[in-house]
Amino acid sequence: MLQNSGQGNATFHHRNAALLSVAEVEAPEVLTSKDLDKRLADALKRLKLPTGLLQRVAGVKSRRNWRSDGDVRTATVDAARKAMDAAGITAQDVSLMVNTSVTREHLEPSVAVGIHHELGLPSSAMNFDITNACLGFVNAITLASSMIDAGQAKYVLIVNGEDARKVQDATVERINSLEKMVSRDDFMMEFASLTLGCGAAAAVVGPADLHPEGHRIVGGVTRAATQHHELCVGDHRGMYTDARGLLDGGLQLVMDAWEDAKAHFSWENMDSYVTHQVSQLHTSSIIKAARLDKKRVPVTYPELGNVGPASLPITLAREAANLARGARVLCMGVGSGLNTAMVELEW
Repeated sequence: MLQNSGQGNATFHHRNAALLSVAEVEAPEVLTSKDLDKRLADALKRLKLPTGLLQRVAGVKSRRNWRSDGDVRTATVDAARKAMDAAGITAQDVSLMVNTSVTREHLEPSVAVGIHHELGLPSSAMNFDITNACLGFVNAITLASSMIDAGQAKYVLIVNGEDARKVQDATVERINSLEKMVSRDDFMMEFASLTLGCGAAAAVVGPADLHPEGHRIVGGVTRAATQHHELCVGDHRGMYTDARGLLDGGLQLVMDAWEDAKAHFSWENMDSYVTHQVSQLHTSSIIKAARLDKKRVPVTYPELGNVGPASLPITLAREAANLARGARVLCMGVGSGLNTAMVELEW
């Protein structure tokens, strides 16, 4: 069931969808923020900026990187296989496969087709990309649940693989360039690029009536504030962010959706709040504004940085061991543009 208000809020209630598995593949190489400080030493000195900003301001101590260009595809496929194995399904069972990554080497064809091929999915399995900045994975969970409810799909495989190395390298090179003479303001506009990390994740959504062991997808809300679509714009050459505008606009958007959701859900005392991992500042701001218990908000950004759409499922995969049967989980995501989505799970 879908309801829309005049304020642009959409509320979803799902009848027969369950999260059957969620899995991650960790990138092998560790790149610490101290390492980045060393690479940026001359620029920081020229700009009269202190070292340690990534740790103090963003709370990011390190992030993970792939070793070579093809690793992200391999890891995405590996994550998909892990998720299918955990769900107890095979490639032949998949009705739909959705790729949700921001990372892509080309505009056409979709990233999904290559993963579909490598997994050996049947020709009957639909496949496509959902690209919605860091919100794609949560959007795909809602889409999968709606299609299962409608009888249009039985098992939906959601995948994501992110490779931030090109953005990292391009940003460091630009900041260090004496010819371009990056200013302090320029540096802060590109600061968020330095928090990005690599990783892969996958999940399987299936019919709850056939999988009582699954985790029911109860429903959720979405809200858009697209007047802010220019606050964070990025490509392989870099990501340019109005950090204060993005924080203020994103927080207002999340809280608008949070308040509207109260008419349909009770989310004030969930067992776990799994959020998109942006930074220390963003996480603490949401905790304060929604009056959440900090102990119920698991974080991965200190070790992994911001892994784009993979951040939330990676965090959920790591939190799973701490969740008892029947625990209530709220997945909360925000994506540049701005869009937000929240989905409730009954573990």
